[in-house]
Amino acid sequence: MINRRHLRVKVLQTLYAFYQSHNPDLDSGIRELKKNIEKVHDLFVYQLMLLAELRHQEERILEERQQKHLPTEEDLHPNRRFAENRVLVMVSEDENLQKLASEKKISWAEERDLVRKLLRQIQNSNYYKTYIETESIDESADLRFVIKMLEKDIVDFEPLHSFYEEKSIYWIDDWELVHKKLIKTIKLSVENGCRLLLPDLFRDISDREFAFELFKRAILNHQEFFQMISAKTQNWDADRIALMDMIIMELAITEVLKFPDIPVKVSLNEYIELSKMYSTPKSKVFVNGVLDKLLEEFVKERKIAPY
Repeated sequence: MINRRHLRVKVLQTLYAFYQSHNPDLDSGIRELKKNIEKVHDLFVYQLMLLAELRHQEERILEERQQKHLPTEEDLHPNRRFAENRVLVMVSEDENLQKLASEKKISWAEERDLVRKLLRQIQNSNYYKTYIETESIDESADLRFVIKMLEKDIVDFEPLHSFYEEKSIYWIDDWELVHKKLIKTIKLSVENGCRLLLPDLFRDISDREFAFELFKRAILNHQEFFQMISAKTQNWDADRIALMDMIIMELAITEVLKFPDIPVKVSLNEYIELSKMYSTPKSKVFVNGVLDKLLEEFVKERKIAPY
């Protein structure tokens, strides 16, 4: 589920918090990294459970309308297409998802108003009206509707963003990854006969090992790599270099020197991208310049092969 680029993001975020806390306990840092990575999966489960809760709230609304003192014909015989959408039924009735959500204590039970507000927004859309008014709907149409719902309303629903930001300061960074994975999972599940295929957190064991080894080796080699960077930034007071820039450069050096199976250009490009995402506007040029000098030296000293 989580790719290597995002694993680098999690390592970067956790390292930044680790150094800010001034806590030298490596094991506590590793536990925090594990927690931060697992929270990506929590967000994924939250989003799946949101789909289930939207259907559940629609069912409740239909029941409430039927129990009115003077129900109309429409109240008594409502359009149940949304509630009977095959994809939403697949998600809401999946026992493995329910078990996983229970284990993680993930529920929308206390957020009924938020879910109903989102449901009203969806029901006011043109694609919703077209969907429920079409005479005949097949499984593909159900899938297309759910994808539109995710892409047109759920992904940009501001109250949902606020809810998630209160849960985790990192989830805004995980949002795009989880959104894409959610759509891919739903499509694959429908192709699999409408049986929900829950992805593993890591693609394989090597990705898991990569994340934790990168974190540990960056900390264990911190002093050495700090001195390397300081030597290439003589016109700068090393203590005044932005902490985020320093961590990005130390991670880049860690990966280049300690993970020879990863091409140097791949590592360099990944950390330049991270400098654009997580540091100051001028960081890309600064980080790139320092790393270029260091890599040139590594090649001369035969620490790495020419790249």
